[in-house]
Amino acid sequence: MDRVVSQLLAELDGLHSSSDVFVIGATNRPDLLDSALLRPGRFDKLLYVGVNEDRESQHKVLSAITRKFSLHPSVDLPRVIDHCPPAVTGADLYALCADAMTIAIKERVKSLEDGKCDPSKELVVLMEHFLQAAERLQPSVSVSELQRYEQIHQQYSTTELIAPS
Repeated sequence: MDRVVSQLLAELDGLHSSSDVFVIGATNRPDLLDSALLRPGRFDKLLYVGVNEDRESQHKVLSAITRKFSLHPSVDLPRVIDHCPPAVTGADLYALCADAMTIAIKERVKSLEDGKCDPSKELVVLMEHFLQAAERLQPSVSVSELQRYEQIHQQYSTTELIAPS
């Protein structure tokens, strides 16, 4: 680990001669960063991107994830969001959609096996598929983790806060 950090520091220090290069890093554990990485000229700007608890923004993320799905007209994405825990990440919403699609596929396979479905028909995800998936959805970031991230954010008080989108 020390060798990797030393090599990264050497590479970052060598970039000063090239003004057209920007290095961006991301971590969910800024408390574990070597302080040498945070010195000016290296990773000297920190941005805290919190978990999005704004339902409107979550709806936008869910809409983007499902844009290529064939949704039944009864699917009401804001209602799906209302059935989700408050602090869901984009990854959680992706998992919700993947689970809803899996439920739809399983139903389709069963219908095909029973001879009740035309194989040429398009797979359509129903509202009930999303609601079943939402019941099983477990947020990937716990309340205690959110509190820890907020403490870390306070520790790096010069950190800019960026609203998730």
